[in-house]
Amino acid sequence: MKGDKNLSQLTLTALPDIPLIEPGDDLVEILLQSLGKAQIELQDGDVLVVAQKIISKAEGRRINLAEVVPSPEAQALSEETRKDPRLLEMILQESQSVVRKRPGLVITEHNLGFISANAGIDHSNVAGSEDWVLLLPKDPDASADRLRAGLEQASGAQLGVLIIDSHGRAWRVGTVGITIGLSGLPGVVDLRGEKDLVGYELVATIVGAADELAAGASLLMGQVAEATPVVHVRGFPYALRDARLPELLRQPETDLFR
Repeated sequence: MKGDKNLSQLTLTALPDIPLIEPGDDLVEILLQSLGKAQIELQDGDVLVVAQKIISKAEGRRINLAEVVPSPEAQALSEETRKDPRLLEMILQESQSVVRKRPGLVITEHNLGFISANAGIDHSNVAGSEDWVLLLPKDPDASADRLRAGLEQASGAQLGVLIIDSHGRAWRVGTVGITIGLSGLPGVVDLRGEKDLVGYELVATIVGAADELAAGASLLMGQVAEATPVVHVRGFPYALRDARLPELLRQPETDLFR
């Protein structure tokens, strides 16, 4: 499907009554039920933006730190950062490298390729004792593919699916929603060669379309106890196409700050 460049309305709707997700839950069926309650019939070009936590929960990515044995590397990092060595062991397992560290914080390059605090491992909204944490999905692109395939089969519509998480950013205060997995819509839109209003040809403009949408949806999802982990989007202004997370990641050779 080709996006409508004249479209001037973008509608984001937080889906209601998403239950607490357990391992093995059928997210396709849960989303279809929620869409029905919201009286939304899926159409070509619609996008579903899904919080990473419900994907991780459905895929059984909960870990009990009581069962984790810290490695010597995790123990040494614990002495530097004053963080739980069991948590640090999981951070190291989920990461390619440690980029920065200070007491209370570890910034890593995740196995998926992006830079984030604590490898995206989270305590919040994870039922059980404080020893339970939630890891990111193993392959968020594949998770998005499965969700998209089920929703497209049920609806007959051509859709996009984003899986998002909240990340901090270098040089800026505050977390924002960013894309960690996608299916059926562009991660970036290359506008180089296009002309602006005065006829100037763009030479460097590449739009992070998926992250822009992730940030908007994250406003509706909230960060605490809102229980709205899925947002329906209508009016995404770019053509749908297949894409993968790596197109959103700056390569080290072009990164002046790493």
